[in-house]
Amino acid sequence: MRCRSDQAELVLAELTVLAPGGVEEVAGDGYVEYAIYGAEGELPDLGEVRAASGDGLVEVESTEVADDWAERWRAFHKPLLVGDPDRGSAIWLRPPWEPARPDALEVVVDPGQAFGTGAHPTTRLCVEALIREADAGRTGPLTDLGCGSGVLAIAAARLGFGPLAGCDHEAAAIAAARENAAANGVEAEFDRADLRDGLPRLAPTTVANLTAPILLEVAARMAPGNLPRTLICSGLLTTEYDRVAAAFAPFGLVEAGRDRLGEWGSLTLERRDG
Repeated sequence: MRCRSDQAELVLAELTVLAPGGVEEVAGDGYVEYAIYGAEGELPDLGEVRAASGDGLVEVESTEVADDWAERWRAFHKPLLVGDPDRGSAIWLRPPWEPARPDALEVVVDPGQAFGTGAHPTTRLCVEALIREADAGRTGPLTDLGCGSGVLAIAAARLGFGPLAGCDHEAAAIAAARENAAANGVEAEFDRADLRDGLPRLAPTTVANLTAPILLEVAARMAPGNLPRTLICSGLLTTEYDRVAAAFAPFGLVEAGRDRLGEWGSLTLERRDG
């Protein structure tokens, strides 16, 4: 399934409902491709996929994969180093079959799980921001809004943040986050919640790897008594920086930095009102 980049997060959210076992993701120039693998009778109907993807869908096709698809699946999922071990902290995101690195803190995620392995640019941008916070000595409690598979909370634990809490509106995401945290020996509290209904208690450091429309809804539900010290926003396009930053400004959260990977961007906002 191929869709426009600006629709990728919305399409992925719908696809994970149809395929809770997970999807494979590849980003191209102006598009993102998703692949779902399964035996005959296990895959969603192509009509369901088209309906779920809406006008963001560019192309969808179904093909029979070779008998060695399991090995090809493994070959596709490569480990990812975030940060520079020679200059500060680094996180090694790897599937279980890849070896550890002695010079980096590792997060092990089985790509058979739904909701991401950490390879997406928006997740990487969040991890980079967390590394900067940790290397500057700004750790402590952390909340992960839209936790997905729990990668960010696990990475935060490796960097010295805690206690940790996260939420997601998908029950399967919460199950995956809990399983991944346990597999990595990390203690974190993950609960199901719809951010459109209200926000959980926000820790001094809060990470929100969400789409821009949902980030705007988060801003609309913020209250003076429930504000983070540092808010790391990702999941937005670089064309959406100013709109997202402006939504949080009334709460004293002002832009402290912005980063990008391709057309994806992240914002670090800090409270300047004490």
